[in-house]
Amino acid sequence: MKKYLLLFITLISYSFGFAQEKLIKDIDLDGIKDTVYIDVKGFIVCQLSTQKFKKIKSKVIEIMNDNSRISGTKNGFEFRNNWMRAGYANQFRYNKALKKVQLIGMSRYEFGNAANDGSGESSVNLLNGDYLGNWNYFSVAKNKLIKIPTIKAKMVFAKIYLEDFGEETYFNFSDRCTKLYEQGKAKTQKVKG
Repeated sequence: MKKYLLLFITLISYSFGFAQEKLIKDIDLDGIKDTVYIDVKGFIVCQLSTQKFKKIKSKVIEIMNDNSRISGTKNGFEFRNNWMRAGYANQFRYNKALKKVQLIGMSRYEFGNAANDGSGESSVNLLNGDYLGNWNYFSVAKNKLIKIPTIKAKMVFAKIYLEDFGEETYFNFSDRCTKLYEQGKAKTQKVKG
């Protein structure tokens, strides 16, 4: 019996580890406070007053940890998911014309390996497609970390709304960043050796 009680307490404690305070903020700009939170099943949930507080859910985010957070921003909210040596953030804002919560920006960072090869950060503004990447690579020949000049490019995504958002959104962004990083690294290696 004690084992079951201990197991029950452990499971409850674990679920509270993923629980967090809800963000209470007027997201849909009608003067009434709305609610955004991450539920225990790994969904970002938004309840808007203009939609009678009906739950709007993202796709499930399976790679979630106790560092995953929702926080308020000037015009909306941000979902942040951090791991040990990498992480990402996604910015959402209410689109009044479409009456939907829209993903408007993404950013990511990586510390790279032990030599910091592949370390840096990047972001994309989904409203205009502007991408900025600040990355580094480790030169074995020079035995030092080399900064790649800031990568500026256009990175266009179809409009993404909260109910369409999932891990594949981030991984798509990450894959595109990696291609730009590899191109920037190759150009820098030609110039700097």
